[in-house]
Amino acid sequence: MNLDKKITILISWFLSRPKTTGILVFTLLFLVSNLILFLRYQIIKESEQREMSSILNVVHQNIEQSLKNSHISTLTLAMTIDDNGNPSNFDEIGKQLVDSNPNIDAVELVPNGVIKYVYPLKGNEPVVNFDVLNSPKARKSAMKAIKNRKIYYAGPLELKQGGKGIVGWFPVFKSNKFWGFCTVVIKFNTFLETSGIKTFSTDKYYFQFSKTNPETGKEEFFLPNKKNFTNKTHLTVSFPDGDWKLYLITTNNYYLIKQLIPIAILAIVLSLICGLFTTSLLKRPSELQRLVHSQALRLMKSEIKFKSIFEQAAIGIAHIDSNSGTFIEANERFCQMLGYETNEISKMDYMMITHPNDLENDFKKMRLLKRGVIREFGLEKRFFHKDGNIVWASVTITPLWSVGEKPTSHIGIIEDITDKKEAQDRIKRSEKRFKSLFNNSPIPLWEEDFSEVKKYLTELGLIDMPREEVEAYLKNNIDVIRKCLSLVKVIDVNNMCLALHSVKDKNILKGKLSTIFDDESIPIFSKQLIAITQRQNHITGDSQIKFMDNQYKHIHFRWSVVPEYEKTLERVLVSTEDITERKNSEEVILKSQQKIESLINTIDGIVWEGDPNTFDFTFISRKVEDILGYTPEEWLGTPSFWINHVHPDDKEWVIAFMSRYTYEKRQHDFEYRMIRKDGEIVWLRDIVSVVVENDIAVNLRGIMIDITKAKMAEIELNNTLHLVTEQNKRLLNFSYIVSHNLRSHTSNIQSISNLIESADTDEERDEMIQLLKSVSSVLNETMNNLNEVVTIQTNINLIIEPLNLKKYINKTLDVLREQLVKNDVIIHNDVNKEIEVKYNPAYLESILLNFISNAIRYGHAERQTVIDLKSYQEDGKTVLEISDNGIGIDLEKNGEKLFGMYKTFTNHADARGIGLFISKNQIDAMGGKIVVKSTIDEGTTFKIYFR
Repeated sequence: MNLDKKITILISWFLSRPKTTGILVFTLLFLVSNLILFLRYQIIKESEQREMSSILNVVHQNIEQSLKNSHISTLTLAMTIDDNGNPSNFDEIGKQLVDSNPNIDAVELVPNGVIKYVYPLKGNEPVVNFDVLNSPKARKSAMKAIKNRKIYYAGPLELKQGGKGIVGWFPVFKSNKFWGFCTVVIKFNTFLETSGIKTFSTDKYYFQFSKTNPETGKEEFFLPNKKNFTNKTHLTVSFPDGDWKLYLITTNNYYLIKQLIPIAILAIVLSLICGLFTTSLLKRPSELQRLVHSQALRLMKSEIKFKSIFEQAAIGIAHIDSNSGTFIEANERFCQMLGYETNEISKMDYMMITHPNDLENDFKKMRLLKRGVIREFGLEKRFFHKDGNIVWASVTITPLWSVGEKPTSHIGIIEDITDKKEAQDRIKRSEKRFKSLFNNSPIPLWEEDFSEVKKYLTELGLIDMPREEVEAYLKNNIDVIRKCLSLVKVIDVNNMCLALHSVKDKNILKGKLSTIFDDESIPIFSKQLIAITQRQNHITGDSQIKFMDNQYKHIHFRWSVVPEYEKTLERVLVSTEDITERKNSEEVILKSQQKIESLINTIDGIVWEGDPNTFDFTFISRKVEDILGYTPEEWLGTPSFWINHVHPDDKEWVIAFMSRYTYEKRQHDFEYRMIRKDGEIVWLRDIVSVVVENDIAVNLRGIMIDITKAKMAEIELNNTLHLVTEQNKRLLNFSYIVSHNLRSHTSNIQSISNLIESADTDEERDEMIQLLKSVSSVLNETMNNLNEVVTIQTNINLIIEPLNLKKYINKTLDVLREQLVKNDVIIHNDVNKEIEVKYNPAYLESILLNFISNAIRYGHAERQTVIDLKSYQEDGKTVLEISDNGIGIDLEKNGEKLFGMYKTFTNHADARGIGLFISKNQIDAMGGKIVVKSTIDEGTTFKIYFR
């Protein structure tokens, strides 16, 4: 059977089975449309991934560049620190760094972990003298930087000066010992602005920034929209220098599916229509015309759907006449991109809105497309926005004619990349700023390549060899040093380096170091080689070398490996600062200082200089060791040493006094106490001069004179005078009591004596004698009471010892146990068992016995007596509070005479009016006081204050 017959049979089979044929057509079209949808989904998904990757890459580069610039700033700061750990020109260099680098908001120097230098200082005052290594929040990140010997970025965290930010800790080592940190501060808002995170966040994507909390181990997020995004499409990059992660996340994970659903539905509908059409066509050929019309309507609806998709696309789409360049059609996104309305675009051609400098490339590619050399092309070009601004776009052109056909029109897919271009421009400007910073640095800088040197030293087996052995080897093999010198490549030098070496062309200094330096450079170069063998990344030193003008000069060099090049040493920064004048000046100053110091140390007083803002001392003479026992090194080695050793009772007023007179820029002279090293108290007279420049206090100078002996004599004299005055007051008061109390008794005795003499009978005389005995007994009791008062007021050598207050209260309650039981008294003893008071034991027993027995004696007849005892601290003093619910005292009537001798306020048979008087005198004698509150018929509360 030939092929034609087989085809005829197959056709007949399909024509005879219209339903089966329709199902097969539907199935075939459905599978093909699904395949097309799947491929379309893959293309869109890949495009989305490329777009996300591009955006994330730009932001990643921006952040890396920002961190790189910050790192360079810390390196520059580190180079300002000399061998003694003192920075030079910090404010000037800090200003240049902050002004030239928009990525950072402040720079700091942190010697020994304490922030001492900040630029700009305004707004950052709260961080000055902040101890980083003793701060729970800052210590971990700072210690990590020290451990890794590289910069580490802490945060985002709450800054002491306010707001949230990032702090870059760059550890500085001097002679392989930790000196402190060079720090950059980046406010979090600045970080977001310079990175482009805010710029690239759209309705389609958003960013998230995170860091693992070292305390909890959990990942913390710092940007809005912190919802779980693990089920969403996202990309991530890491930043090891800060242990950060940056995520780019799609806002809607299902938007692609939503876009393809209408097309899928359309494909199903078309497949079903084609299947039914085929079935109908085979069943009723007569209805072909009607079906054609129906199909046309469906195609029209389909075109409307495609038109809707065209208009709602997320990127610009334009249908363009390939011959005239006019816009046949453009979607809303393209019009929004350029600021035109749809009707305005339809009257324009692409030449009118294309930048003139990009037209030639556009024409060239269109000619290739029309000739069939290429089937599509893409390019980046500039459009003019309606407002005149330039819009950068990525354009993809696809023709709508088949191969061999005459060009008709084409489709342009236009994506706005203005933000990306601006980000790239910012990176270029940042690199330009770095280059400018290097070239215009006030410090002579060399950028060198030591990679070949390290390879050579590795071949010799010197890497990780003990320092002493390396030093001995190099000393005995000068040729090895010369060989290493020839292997160093000079990458670049800055302008100050040219000035230092008195040359105008960089090429004279670039190339091999062996052509520039001779054997005089061997000592300084040997230190660098030793550092390489010991894997040191930073060394400094002073040396004397011969320059190209044949003059010998002193230089201070700093040799630092650029981070990330520690393994290869391909980039090393070396500064060679001319310190010849400084060395000569230092020698002159040293001799002058030695003379001045010798003169100062002969003065019988402590000569000192200090900071007017912090009162930290910058100089103190050797006499301090004789007077206070501290060496000058101890004094100057600790910040706030003087303030910390002023007597605690004088510290507050001394600081206030110094601050006020320093602020007013007035000389002052005052006396205060300090604690010697052996714990003794020393009285000092401090005569202070305020050094003023430009109406600003810049320094304090003074001399401390030991006046302890004179002060002790003065205090002793004042104490004696005070004691005599008090005794006179008490004596005068006692004389009033004696004259008042004894006068009544003597008058009674005199009257009774007269009555005895005039008595007519023995019975009257006996009665008067009995009355005289009674008055004599009362007089004797009064004399005993007065004698006890005299003893209290004249006893200046009382035995005072620490006494447990609760123990003595319990002892008193035991003494009064019979009265407590007899009167059914309830005692609430809430006194702390740990409290001790320094008191005379007899006085304390007497006071407690008087007050508690009074509370029992004057209980209210209509209720059970309750006595409450409790203790607490008030204004630094221990207070014992004794409260009862007894009959109370009318304080308005009797308040002024409450503690008078023989003053009674009740009709109680046992009331004598002496107990409160004696207790008051005992409390006064011990330097305390007593306060009373009372309400009639409610009760009384006594508060006894112990000194």
